[in-house]
Amino acid sequence: MAGAALLALAVAGGAGGCDAAKEAAGDLVSSATSAVASAAQEKMDEIKDGVNATGDLSAGPTSVDGDRTVATVTAANPLDRTADYAVLVTFRDGGGNFLDTVLLTLDGVPAGAAKSGTARSNRTLDGATTAEITRALRH
Repeated sequence: MAGAALLALAVAGGAGGCDAAKEAAGDLVSSATSAVASAAQEKMDEIKDGVNATGDLSAGPTSVDGDRTVATVTAANPLDRTADYAVLVTFRDGGGNFLDTVLLTLDGVPAGAAKSGTARSNRTLDGATTAEITRALRH
């Protein structure tokens, strides 16, 4: 895939200059981001006996940590037993456009209590971003 991407960039650079190279690079990043999102979704689909738990979770504001965007995600376990959570967190730009998706697990959330974890983007995200809970399973 990397060889094809380099070939696409070389061809684009020779055919149309910088704009074509930027477009080809953007397409490559978009494709890679989609693949990561798909892999995260597949991991969620592997969970057996999971219950929709998006109402148990909240995502805080985003910030930058090194070269990645991060957000604190909190699970509030309403059950009378310890629960584990698998959470898809989606990062979006100021216009609501998809930027990245990560899978966060919060294990051993005590009964009737809350536990937080950090969702960390897979790549550098530019500009203002928000984090939202796309899907969450309690198991």
